[in-house]
Amino acid sequence: MEAQRLRGCLLAGAIGDALGAKTEFDSIERIRSLTGPAGITDYIPAYGGEGRFTDDTQMTLFTLEALIRAHAQQRRTGSADVVQSVQLAYQRWLHTQGVPWPQARGPHSALAAPDGELVTHHELFSRRAPGLTCFGELEEYGRSGVRGSVSRQVNNSKGCGGVMRVAPVALWSDDPAEVFRLAAESAALTHGHPSGYLSAGAFAVIVQRLLAGEPLLDAVAVARGLLVQHPGHEEQEAALAQALAMTGPPTPERLAELGAGNVGETALSMSVYVALTTEDPDTALLAAVNHSGDSDSTGSVCGNLVGAMYGEAALRGSWLDRLELREVITGLADDALAEFGPDSPSDEGWFTRYPVD
Repeated sequence: MEAQRLRGCLLAGAIGDALGAKTEFDSIERIRSLTGPAGITDYIPAYGGEGRFTDDTQMTLFTLEALIRAHAQQRRTGSADVVQSVQLAYQRWLHTQGVPWPQARGPHSALAAPDGELVTHHELFSRRAPGLTCFGELEEYGRSGVRGSVSRQVNNSKGCGGVMRVAPVALWSDDPAEVFRLAAESAALTHGHPSGYLSAGAFAVIVQRLLAGEPLLDAVAVARGLLVQHPGHEEQEAALAQALAMTGPPTPERLAELGAGNVGETALSMSVYVALTTEDPDTALLAAVNHSGDSDSTGSVCGNLVGAMYGEAALRGSWLDRLELREVITGLADDALAEFGPDSPSDEGWFTRYPVD
């Protein structure tokens, strides 16, 4: 896998998230009144500055940290529960959202303070309109220590909070079926409807194939082949089929035919449609946020796709220059490439940054 593709995936996801942060659920008419007839063409200040991303990217970074930690733990101790590592990473994220650590960490942890390097970045300690479902279920884990799963569904939510955070799961395995399973289980920690977790499984597989250099249509075909093997797949499969059947430029009006992006199956299908009908990441990112729906989430998911397709070098420099925590994002991507590469680091400093869960 090229570093260009992984860095591009994470950076473009954050850019799309930041481009849509200010206008989440604003109508396209409202967006145009705010920005002019062309709609969003650049960052609109949100959360105190330009290029600030939302909970979508925050949680994506904690997902990636969890994967690095679980992989390092497996190397160091011979075993790791990667889904539990993801759960604990999300509890650290919950703490950054203002929940005191003793309540956030969960009853299975005795840590006096959250560990690892990611949580040391104070900029992450900022509430950026976190999803109520994510927040509530992670708070419940903090109380009970009982983990949600595909077989133990915590609710009937199919909100896009599951799919928008799992792109990094693409790194976990070369086996698409394993990537699908882990991404679905990671989403099922908070989202219990099949369209809430199967969308995540399909998305992570698409990202995995894109990172390996496959064309988008081939990547989607692999994901659909796995998707239909799972109970409750019909809604997501129909949404993807509709997206693949659509042609022409992804106007706000065409995107509205697919949905609003606020639920798993439409966040993925809208993002796939945009990525298929554009020829560069700039055009895709702007199309993904100019609509009357959940613009930061479709910007984030579509950004992960087109970033993996085109690579970091294809991203607009002025967006990268103003992107919040750019160095943290690229540093985490590079650490992931090191951990999952042939010569994984084994020094004590590495295991301090990525400790055993």
